[in-house]
Amino acid sequence: MFPGLNPKKMQAMMKQMGIAQEEINASRVIIEKTDNTRIIIENPSVTKIKMQGQESFQITGDISEQENVISKEDIKTVIEKTGVSEKKAKETLEKTGDLAETILELS
Repeated sequence: MFPGLNPKKMQAMMKQMGIAQEEINASRVIIEKTDNTRIIIENPSVTKIKMQGQESFQITGDISEQENVISKEDIKTVIEKTGVSEKKAKETLEKTGDLAETILELS
């Protein structure tokens, strides 16, 4: 962050300013966007930063983006298991992004 500054000294300064950092062990981070796409971060380095009562996260890693594709087979399975309409099955699948969670939600 600041070249030439001792990391321990930096931590002490941050603590005096009321800033706390915590490393979080994570294997994957998934951000679900409102447009039914996902940002997937593999091999992440995650740091939780607490400052002035607010928590934020800094994440770095291998980033990819995925579209939440709903297959006709998944829609058919949800209809068979729950008895809902095709429209309702598709909407719920898009919302949850997971077949099992959709069936549980609609049952």
